[in-house]
Order: sequence, then C-alpha cells, then structure tokens
Amino acid sequence: MQDFVTVTGMVIKTAFVGEYDKIVTILTKERGKISAFARGARRQTSRFSAAANPFSFGRFKLFAGKSSYNIMEAEISNYFESLRTDFEGACYGSYFLEIADYYTRENNDEKEMLKLLYQSIRALQSGGLSDELVRYIFEIRSMVVNGEFPGIPKDREWEGATEYAVSHIAESRIEKLYTFTVSEKVLSQLREIAGRLRRRVMEKEFKSLEVLEQIVC
Repeated sequence: MQDFVTVTGMVIKTAFVGEYDKIVTILTKERGKISAFARGARRQTSRFSAAANPFSFGRFKLFAGKSSYNIMEAEISNYFESLRTDFEGACYGSYFLEIADYYTRENNDEKEMLKLLYQSIRALQSGGLSDELVRYIFEIRSMVVNGEFPGIPKDREWEGATEYAVSHIAESRIEKLYTFTVSEKVLSQLREIAGRLRRRVMEKEFKSLEVLEQIVC
C-alpha cells in the first residue's frame, strides 16, 4: 500500500536534479521543512513547472518513500506572480525565504514561521508598506518566533515611537503585523536595531541580502 501525505506549505528553495527534475524545499504546516522531488518539473509541459518554483503556496500531495518525498499532486492557491515582475520585491522575498530556510527544521512545529513568511510575502506584494519596513518587521519577528530576540538594545536612547513599533512587532498577532507605518526617523532606527540584532543573532551570511543591499543602496 502506497504511503501518501498531504501538506500545506510554501516552496522556499529549489535545485536542479538531472536533466528534467527538481528537488524543492517546502516549509509546511504539518511537518516543518521538508524536501521533495518534483519529477519532470523542468519540462515546459510539466504540471509541476509552476508549482515547483519559489513562493508557490498551496497543498502538496506527496508520496513518502523510504528516504525521500515525491510530489504527486500540487494545488497552488497563490503563486505571488507579481513578484516575478518586481525585481526589487523579489529580492526582498528571496531574502525572507533564505531566513526561513536558515531557521526551520524537519519535523519541527514551524506553523508560526510559515504564517509569518506567508503574511510577509503578501505584504511585499500588496505594496501598502515600503519593502524596507516589511524587511525590518520580518527580521525582528523571525527572531521572536525562534526564541532569539534579545530585546531592544539598551546602549542608547530611542524614539518613543521606535520603542512602540518594536513592541508591536514582537507582541502583536502575525495577522496584525503589517498594519502600521512609521516616520523616516523611526524607519532609520528600525534599520539600525534590526541590523544590529541580525548580526548578533543570525550566524549566517545571506547571499540574497548581499544582492539586495547592492540594489537598494
């Protein structure tokens, strides 16, 4: 009897395998971060050609083999297609995917990280907030979700609005994260806070961040 499992998640990374296949990394609600083969996904006529791309979010029916998963069906509810024509937005999104990949593990409870990632990509796509603000919210809340947020640095004084913004980012429901704007001065302070904490907490050099900073500087 074949062993199938259905998961809900987002493709956060892909790699080519052989001439026509891909292996995709999916951040799932049910099983944390998993990798699965998408057979024939590099063929233009493949039913997985779009589903096996980064940012694709939906339900995946997998065959659970002895050593790997194989995608059998994919029902994608959001491809985040606008990011494919928004180069800067796609760079921010790719950075978010890389942080999600850094933090998550297989068979861990990653529901909050998946929810944060999904809402953050939606915020990039909507254009209601600046991509830069979305970035600092995502960075700080990622640390909170993963138990690594040390609190706002105490070695200098911050604007009251900055302290309030950080408190909102750390404590509010994820669905309410992207519901506020800030002044340029507060944005500048959030930039400093998020950057200092990221360098202190995240022990990794993110390739997508290097590209992003070249673009936005």
